[in-house]
Amino acid sequence: MEKINNVTEFIFWGLSQSPEIEKACFVVFSVFYIIILLGNLLIMLTVCLNNLFKSPMYFFLSFLSLVDICYSSVTAPKMIVDLLAKDKTISYVGCMLQLFGVHFFGCTEIFILTVMAYDRYVAICKPLHYTTIMDQERCNKMLLGTWVGGFLHSIIQVALVVQLPFCGPNEIDHYFCDVHPVLKLACTDTYIVGVVVTVNSGTIALGSFVILLISYSIILVSLRKQSAEGRRKALSTCGSHIAVVIIFFGPCTFMYMRPDTTFSEDKMVAVFYTIITPMLNPLIYTLRNAEVKNAMKKLWGRNVFLEAKGKK
Repeated sequence: MEKINNVTEFIFWGLSQSPEIEKACFVVFSVFYIIILLGNLLIMLTVCLNNLFKSPMYFFLSFLSLVDICYSSVTAPKMIVDLLAKDKTISYVGCMLQLFGVHFFGCTEIFILTVMAYDRYVAICKPLHYTTIMDQERCNKMLLGTWVGGFLHSIIQVALVVQLPFCGPNEIDHYFCDVHPVLKLACTDTYIVGVVVTVNSGTIALGSFVILLISYSIILVSLRKQSAEGRRKALSTCGSHIAVVIIFFGPCTFMYMRPDTTFSEDKMVAVFYTIITPMLNPLIYTLRNAEVKNAMKKLWGRNVFLEAKGKK
């Protein structure tokens, strides 16, 4: 059967149909997006200027911040502009690119969080072999693996969607292009595609979540052998990781570990993993990690000193 595609653009319904609510959301999400950019850039700057790249934990943390910026930037700017726009449209090509970006950076973040959990497992459970196991070469390979994994996952999702015919309607009950809302608009049976999409996304989300839970359970059990100070430092670091994992994977699992169906709550759930989590990551990691806070204080103190010296 020849593919028929009469749709050149899609129309978003957005977060709300109320102009008053949209204006309030515009202010709130504009502030959120600024926090995302500044917070994650601050972490990247802190790691870079304090030469913390040699530590695997901060090496991965800096790239997590980079992914958070890219991930939120795929959806947030368009959503913020649309909150004040009368016509919330996106081209067919733009929609496919947005779908690719959401799944590419979202999946990459999942894999980075999993790698960070492995790093903490090695550091706490095998401290004598930590520098050997987590050397720079292996960290680089693991990081490359997260990007490649994210790309492969995303290209599969997009390939499943672009081969479908779209002949109308073209209204998406969402604020960005995601697989399930777009599949509803295809003028053909999408059952098989929906199953493959669910298996692809669901396996990655749930599988990684289970691996993370097992890793942190092993870590927490092993902490009983540590000294009081060792337990305190390990719990401080792992606590921030666990908080991020729960906030990110809870909504993701709800969205992608189910059949090809959509609910009215999907838009608000999606806000958590596309905007709230990238905004909270810098706050959680800096507030819960003494070393990051100290590095930021040194960076701030150095800048204040240089500024004062320059005025003399």
